[in-house]
Parts: sequence; C-alpha cells; structure tokens
Amino acid sequence: MITPSNIILNKGKTLFTITFDGVDYPLTTEYLRVYSPSAEVVGHGPGQETLQVDKSGVTITRIEPTGNYAVILFFSDGHDSGIYSWSHLHHLATNHKDLWPEYLARLKAAGHAHPEL
Repeated sequence: MITPSNIILNKGKTLFTITFDGVDYPLTTEYLRVYSPSAEVVGHGPGQETLQVDKSGVTITRIEPTGNYAVILFFSDGHDSGIYSWSHLHHLATNHKDLWPEYLARLKAAGHAHPEL
C-alpha cells in the first residue's frame, strides 16, 4: 500500500499538497472536490456519475484522518462524504495531467462555464 509522507493545506485552503515517494503533488481543492470518491459524485455504478459544477471557489475547511489508509476532506460547500484513500489520492496525483482536462472538457460539453475555459 502506498502511503503519503506529508500532506499540507495552504493558508488560503485552496491547495492541498500531498507527497508520495519524495514527490510533491500540489492539487487544487476544486480538483479534489470534483473527483470526490463519494457516491454523490461517482454514483453507485458505471454511468451514474454526477458532473460537479461551480466548484472553482470551494475550499477545504477540515481534514480528518481515517485509520491509517485515508482522510476525509470537509469542503466549504458542505460536501464531506468522500473518504479519500491513499490509493485514490495517489491516482488523482499521478493522473492529474489527464483527469483535469477531461473534467474541463465534460464541463464545456455540458454547457457550463469555468474560469479556465
């Protein structure tokens, strides 16, 4: 099991940096929010995902450890039902270059605005 050696939330609570194998991965809170592992976001099976919109201003208000395998992230929009396992965070960190543009493309296709579009 991969385990992070460090987690830092910046003062603005908008950038969550996680370190795996000596590499820092700065992840925006918006990215973490839209790729939450919760059923609200991913659904209960393939094709049941819910596109998260208007999350560009969301912040993390609290981080709560869950055992030795995960954290729960509490977001300013009230979302707190996703358990972010180390493996899920590692996946998000190492696949950011593919996942973020994919999310932006889905937003655009659905007719939603985003500061980066």
